[in-house]
Amino acid sequence: MARASNKEQILHGGLEVVRTRGFNGAGVRDITATAGVPQGSFSNHFASKEAFGLEILDRYFVDIGTVVDATLRHDGLPPLGRLRAYFDAVTDRLAERGWRDGCLIGNLSLESAEHSELIRRRLAEIFSAWRQPFAVCLAEAVAAGQVTVDIDLPAVDLADFLLASWQGAIMRMKVERSPEPLERFKRIVFSTVLREPSTPSP
Repeated sequence: MARASNKEQILHGGLEVVRTRGFNGAGVRDITATAGVPQGSFSNHFASKEAFGLEILDRYFVDIGTVVDATLRHDGLPPLGRLRAYFDAVTDRLAERGWRDGCLIGNLSLESAEHSELIRRRLAEIFSAWRQPFAVCLAEAVAAGQVTVDIDLPAVDLADFLLASWQGAIMRMKVERSPEPLERFKRIVFSTVLREPSTPSP
């Protein structure tokens, strides 16, 4: 029987391996070596690498939830301020990793959605849940007169657009090893789609 802590070690070390090498490039041997556990421990806790992938995906999304709670759900900030705070907080996190590894959810969407139906379905569920706090902020921002959205779209559709565009900016960030794609996204979004209404001249 493997030690109770082995699963936690595998998830913690394996998440890091997948973030740096990709899901397909992360072998079980690499994962267990990084976790500091015997290779056989992997099969004691996970029926397959796919099952492991689902668990690290959920773990990563829980971590994203802490950013969402601190920004998009921050009652002390106005809606538009919450949206800015989210993008800035994620930018800070990506800076800590040297603009390299990107977002695990986006990475798995590109790498695994075509090869694993279970992972694809879980990714779809995650994006559906992820867009909700964006949609709430957008609806509140429009209701408060903070932004003038000229496009006649439901808030959830606009939220999907923002999230997809942000994921694209993160992908470009990885290619360029630079924050500029992220900053470009923020400059354009907050000067167009999320532009604050002009104050009338006195």
